[in-house]
Amino acid sequence: MSNLPPILLRVFVAICLCFFLLACSKVSQENFDKIKTNMTMQEVVAILGEPTSSESINIAGISGTSSVWKDQSAEIDIQFLNDRVTVKAFSKPSDQSDGHPSPNKQG
Repeated sequence: MSNLPPILLRVFVAICLCFFLLACSKVSQENFDKIKTNMTMQEVVAILGEPTSSESINIAGISGTSSVWKDQSAEIDIQFLNDRVTVKAFSKPSDQSDGHPSPNKQG
């Protein structure tokens, strides 16, 4: 019986940590709305954190990057041209049977 309180304390701390981590997701509509055309990649990373995935290409001195920020509830896709935001999209998973997210807003 003396082990019960430390176990309950650990479970409580673990549950609180999970709620805290879920509540702190930077992939949100609010943060998406802060992203403006012509912002630099560094400015976007300051708002959203490091991207989940990113692909870059450089052709004849013009660089392009496609970056994705993703969590369980939403996805933000941003296209950069010469390190500046050109296209952005926010989507949430839908209840559709095909499993593809439906775009909610583009800018």
